Amino acid sequence: MSEESCRYSKPIIVAEIGCNHQGEFGKAIELIKLAKECGASYAKFQKRNIIKLLTEEQYDLPHPYSYHSFGKTYGEHREHLEFTAEQHALLKAHCAVLNIGYAVSVWDEISAREIIALNPNYIKVPSACNNNLALLQILREEYTGDIHISLGMTTSQELLDIISLFGQWQNGLSRLVLYACTSGYPIKFEEVHLLEIQRLNQEYGYLTKATGFSGHHLGIAIDVAAYALGATWFERHFTKDRTWKGTDHAASLEPEDLRKLVRDLQATHTALTYKPDTVVPVELEQRKKLKYRK
Repeated sequence: MSEESCRYSKPIIVAEIGCNHQGEFGKAIELIKLAKECGASYAKFQKRNIIKLLTEEQYDLPHPYSYHSFGKTYGEHREHLEFTAEQHALLKAHCAVLNIGYAVSVWDEISAREIIALNPNYIKVPSACNNNLALLQILREEYTGDIHISLGMTTSQELLDIISLFGQWQNGLSRLVLYACTSGYPIKFEEVHLLEIQRLNQEYGYLTKATGFSGHHLGIAIDVAAYALGATWFERHFTKDRTWKGTDHAASLEPEDLRKLVRDLQATHTALTYKPDTVVPVELEQRKKLKYRK
């Protein structure tokens, strides 16, 4: 067995910028640059149509955490954090200049069609929307790229509905990447449930393109374990400063942590091989010097 045939697929690291740009386009550009410098493969954003997603009552309610609000109401807060489709086109173009992938999580049917028009390498469906079958059907039928779906706060039946919907479409399942995820910001280690990665691989790995891990935990230690368990895609929220205003920053990695995560996953990828022989070259001198002589 060759060394290369034993090696895991290379880990793919996604810097989830999301709304951590605080509604400022210049900060979004800066975060793309930082993600690239840290070695991330993708910079990912979010797209929502606030009027579509919120009722009038929800729009007019105050933000539950006033310190983190960017508007007088929750709706105004969400509007402040949204970029237009034209701005997303500029973000994609900037990613291309820096040679880093561009991706987006879409939260509704209108946003899905706006992002489909930009034709990114993949489109993500967040845990909150993976039971919106109308949204999934649009992605299934109107988009030809890969579809990534997080499975936080998702019942077994909701997952089966996802599998059924894509299974009814030619090559539908082979375009799916399913992410093990716990929806909390941040979560404790006992809430991560890493073995979900193993379960997804065992039950659906032969049908889908890959398995991912969307982590909302603190630190980077357990991402290596997630890779060893079979995750290929790694999505971590990313910010320049975890003390910035906004609810996602507390569960985000700063540049130095993202840089270390990329380093550690790449090192683990290099190490996850079988020995190509019973005694490898680096051991020969030690064997000659130290091995017991019968």
